[in-house]
Amino acid sequence: MCGIAGVVVSDEEQVSLERLKLMTSALRHRGPDGHGTWTSENHSVGFGHARLSIIDLTSAGAQPMISFSGRYVITFNGEIYNFLVLRSELQHAGMHFRGQSDTEVLLCAFEAWGVRDTLCRLNGMFALAVWDVKHKNLFLARDRMGIKPLYYSASSNKVLFSSELKPIVVYEQKIPGVSTQALSEYLRSGYIPAPLSIFDGVFKLQPGHVAEFRGGKLLSLEPYWRLEQAVQFGASNKIGDDEEAIDALDKVLTSSVARHMVSDVPLGAFLSGGVDSTLVTALMQASSTRKVKTFSIGFHEQDYNEATHAAAVAKYLETDHSELYVTDADALSVIPELPIIYDEPFADVSQIPTYLLSKFARQDVTVALSGDGGDELFAGYGRYITVPEFWRKLKRFPLLARRTMTYLGQSLSPASWDSISFLPPFSTRLALPGQKIYQIAQILSSTNLSDVQRALISQWPNPQSIMASGFTEQKYASVHSLSSDFKELTDIERLMAWDAQGYLADDILTKVDRASMRAGLEARVPLLDQDVVQLSWALPIDMKLRRGEGKWLLKKVLHRYVPKELMDRPKMGFGIPLDSWLRGPLQEWASSTLSVSQLCEQGFLDPDQVNLVWQRHLDGSANLAGPLWTLLMFQLWLEKVKRWV
Repeated sequence: MCGIAGVVVSDEEQVSLERLKLMTSALRHRGPDGHGTWTSENHSVGFGHARLSIIDLTSAGAQPMISFSGRYVITFNGEIYNFLVLRSELQHAGMHFRGQSDTEVLLCAFEAWGVRDTLCRLNGMFALAVWDVKHKNLFLARDRMGIKPLYYSASSNKVLFSSELKPIVVYEQKIPGVSTQALSEYLRSGYIPAPLSIFDGVFKLQPGHVAEFRGGKLLSLEPYWRLEQAVQFGASNKIGDDEEAIDALDKVLTSSVARHMVSDVPLGAFLSGGVDSTLVTALMQASSTRKVKTFSIGFHEQDYNEATHAAAVAKYLETDHSELYVTDADALSVIPELPIIYDEPFADVSQIPTYLLSKFARQDVTVALSGDGGDELFAGYGRYITVPEFWRKLKRFPLLARRTMTYLGQSLSPASWDSISFLPPFSTRLALPGQKIYQIAQILSSTNLSDVQRALISQWPNPQSIMASGFTEQKYASVHSLSSDFKELTDIERLMAWDAQGYLADDILTKVDRASMRAGLEARVPLLDQDVVQLSWALPIDMKLRRGEGKWLLKKVLHRYVPKELMDRPKMGFGIPLDSWLRGPLQEWASSTLSVSQLCEQGFLDPDQVNLVWQRHLDGSANLAGPLWTLLMFQLWLEKVKRWV
């Protein structure tokens, strides 16, 4: 696991070696074990690499690495789990190897099969850059599910790329303008969806995509793999028998976990005591001759504490378990670091315990397996039931009538609705009355399932209501295209597919990657192995969601290893008591961060609207912790980013 960075300029220009080293140095947390740089003979290409040694700890695994023939140069972040299979195939074809790393296997594969064909053969998590010396082309590629990140910019005959956003700014020595389109999407979701980044002109490479550049210009940007391929495979290979499905899932998960346990450094697992992490841990322990090291984090507030459940599971599985109970002060001390950890605004509040857990685990291991991906592949979210039900009821009403109600609901601003005194009181668990009316109005005008989900899960359904005047919202072209391409999918399956190609990569995996890599820890996600993903789509929806129970089949596999009664509890989120913290220990900081003077100086958010929301939360008339957290993380990021250059 590593950090990668690089620059390609036209032949008439030269890469600044000093700035290339600064880019690489900015990624030292991702790769504390060694740094390397490479430049082409004419200095028009420069690659950087920060190494966290996992496989082949010798110098033979160091990067950037040049292929045996000298045609390809690579800087690579991630793990290729089928590299031994590929290596054997290449050896039979006459290829020779100098070391034992998966990086060298990649280079030999490029020599034998070419870049695009090689990508289609890979099973792993990765972000990589490859320079083709012969054709003077740069390739950037990212793994199928988006486990590893990759940013890039291409302008004025220059391409910059990096695992994180900051190195690109460091090389350019200037901070790009904030993308108001990305800001609008961020305020809705709490994260910025690919291909957008918070900066104009800087983009995230989308999962499963490969980009090709020549002469500093983009030649092509296309998928080498799409989720539709797994969906199509599933449609042609449906498994109809429960026992057959349990056996098949058990087998593919066991193989995946075994592949993910290959490491030349100490390895363990995150254990929350929930279904996904417990299953991963159980499979690890079943295939291990020694006690697996497991790690959990606990809070003294019982509504947020999963540590007791994790401890019970660890005791049953007989793992070498460690737990850390954190105080409010421990968690609050992380907040100033969050913009540094995530590089761009990010407001999933579970980012705090995820980082604390990663930092804790890193004291004993260098690699930790995680249970992420189970909810999206096996129907673990409650909204997979509620959103389709809501949509079925909503579309019974004539669209014209719904649009009329939408017009009436949006005829006044959220603030104007808030000021109307005859409105009935709202529960303290709901947002501002005005925002809620606006949200309901948007839902009523929905013409498809995607619109309903988008409106229901938004932190700010109408971002312009909180943005400073003068900003016009630009509509983002969503990657959610499955509803029109796959009419055979059920509504629930569409929601799962959208989450798998959007929310999973841009929120869940972003959270885990940045938090773990800031601690110098490699996090692996065996539930997102391509064989598991493919099998998941061969399962009928009633094997995932049966009689209102999500992850039904996953639980059936789990019960082969852990007693059902040990797991019989409601699903918990991985969160913190943010609502009370904002009224308590965080109040002074939040008030300062959202002060009128600071908001006016920065110019992105409407001070009057922000103050109204903040006061409503403070007086307890509404729990607005989620929407407020998006504002606070953006404001804090604006302050921190000034120090990048």
